[in-house]
Amino acid sequence: MAMVDTASVEPHSPTRPRSSAPPFPCPPSPAVPEQPHPAATLIGSVQRAMRLLESVADHEGGAPAKQLARETGLALPTAYHLLRTLVHEGYLRRDKGLFFLGEAAERLGSSGAAQKRRSTVVDTLAHWRDSIGVPVYYARYRDGEIEIMCVSDTPGNPAVVEWADFRETGHAHAIGQCLLSQLDEDARRDHLDRYPVQSITPYTVRDDRTLLRRLERMGRMEPVVERQEYALGTVCAAISITVGATAAAMAISLPVHQADRLLPAARQLQSEIGRRLGSIAISISI
Repeated sequence: MAMVDTASVEPHSPTRPRSSAPPFPCPPSPAVPEQPHPAATLIGSVQRAMRLLESVADHEGGAPAKQLARETGLALPTAYHLLRTLVHEGYLRRDKGLFFLGEAAERLGSSGAAQKRRSTVVDTLAHWRDSIGVPVYYARYRDGEIEIMCVSDTPGNPAVVEWADFRETGHAHAIGQCLLSQLDEDARRDHLDRYPVQSITPYTVRDDRTLLRRLERMGRMEPVVERQEYALGTVCAAISITVGATAAAMAISLPVHQADRLLPAARQLQSEIGRRLGSIAISISI
């Protein structure tokens, strides 16, 4: 299927425009206080509570206080006191004499997993940025909005400045057009009802009908290319990524005088995505 190039044939007028001895003796150096041993600065009760949490986490079916005290080497009264405190704070819950991880501990685990997923995406974009030599963007469509989730660039290859809200100008940039192309007709029209097409450069698509026709012609496996529709002097390409019901996109941008690099760079990005999609698919929900 032919690649869709979203550049307008003719520009039109926009409707609106981000070591010798010193002469005097030196004063003696102040005495440095002896630093305490690292272990002396630790809070013992916190250490014991953490050991209890780790022990509870090892028992999906829960565990009684006596077993937890034995496994952590704590005296039973101490274990009881700490377990009650952890239950009160929500880090543990007690059911029929057994202790389980509570909601607060589960929230910590979920937050850590989310941070790990985000780190995976950030590291992947940085790798592609360096190997291809272009700014790389990751975006997705969620709850009716275009969200730029991550941008990786360098001073030598800066990202496009968001001079007009990316959410409101999805019709004008490659990322937005790529995301809109993955929606069904009703979702597209709903988006355009909320964010109507408007000319922000002389090259921007002129109206809803023209944009919808363009979106219908876009091939799912082809890069979406736009030239100066969002920002004068910039060309962009986006690659669609669909994981389950999530519409997402990776994109690159270049100054217009390097426009001849755009398609080769987009193809390289597409190849990289194909090779690593399995490893980042679970991270697409950051």
